[in-house]
Amino acid sequence: MQISKEFKFSAAHFLTKYHGKCEKLHGHTYKLRVSFEGAVKDDGMVVDFVEIGELVRERVLAKYDHASLNDFFENPTAENIAMQIWKDLDGGLGEKVVLKKVKVWESEDSFVTYFGK
Repeated sequence: MQISKEFKFSAAHFLTKYHGKCEKLHGHTYKLRVSFEGAVKDDGMVVDFVEIGELVRERVLAKYDHASLNDFFENPTAENIAMQIWKDLDGGLGEKVVLKKVKVWESEDSFVTYFGK
């Protein structure tokens, strides 16, 4: 079964390999959805939503929320952000609860989905 949780964070960035208005410093309120997969345990859950929240707050939001993403990425595109968030979270809930998908919205209607590797 797959379980997902959504988060929001605000950050600034500029794209170093893009020529257009996004090469200038600007900000977004990003939406993030992380999805994990595992078997339903005897308690009726794959994993507690609280555990997912703690993991994401510790490994992602504490780092990127209200930050300049250029401090962490050479070229902070939504694609690069999603791939790094995967690396930040992968394995964080143990072997039986596997990260399956990271989705990052840069705006209400523009997003990327990363399935790992």
